[in-house]
Amino acid sequence: MTATYTFDVFASLDGYGSYDEPGDWGGYWGKQGPELLDHRLASFDTEHRMVFGATTFRQFVDMLAASTEDSDVRDPWVTRMRSMPATVVSSTLEGPLDWPDATVVTGDAVEIVARLKEESPVPLRSHGSLSLNWALMAAGLVDRIQMTVFPVITGKTGTDRVLGGADDFDLELLEHRTLDRDIQELVYRPTRHVSRH
Repeated sequence: MTATYTFDVFASLDGYGSYDEPGDWGGYWGKQGPELLDHRLASFDTEHRMVFGATTFRQFVDMLAASTEDSDVRDPWVTRMRSMPATVVSSTLEGPLDWPDATVVTGDAVEIVARLKEESPVPLRSHGSLSLNWALMAAGLVDRIQMTVFPVITGKTGTDRVLGGADDFDLELLEHRTLDRDIQELVYRPTRHVSRH
């Protein structure tokens, strides 16, 4: 049986994953509340293997290194995620890595993740890593897209369209929940869209 792979991503309502600096949004676009943070922590209760592209991995390491114990970056779910084994797909990163159990793997991301899906005894999960996940979606390796939509529109400051480089997909809604009144978590099963023409 193959391990499931979840592409976990945060987005503004207009589909951006981050915003231009200097922005005044702050982490989570300033909209996080106790339900979101508790739910995120609970979602990491079971063991996962994290999968990152080099850019997202570097961003996490840099954010954590620059943060203090009281900052949003060190929320308990991030600490728990960081304690899980991680595979970083990169041709440019070299160790040692400031991550307790991270391994850098060089090569074709699709082949690497296909092999991980066959060999991993635990589910696979990726947070962010947009271009990596677009390639994995195109190859049919993403089983679930878990998108947390924050109640903001970042039309002027938004960067990094979270699905902007993906192919066409039909989505089957598997789960949905509202957190802290305004945040939506949507979990979909993606299927490559086949044109009828």
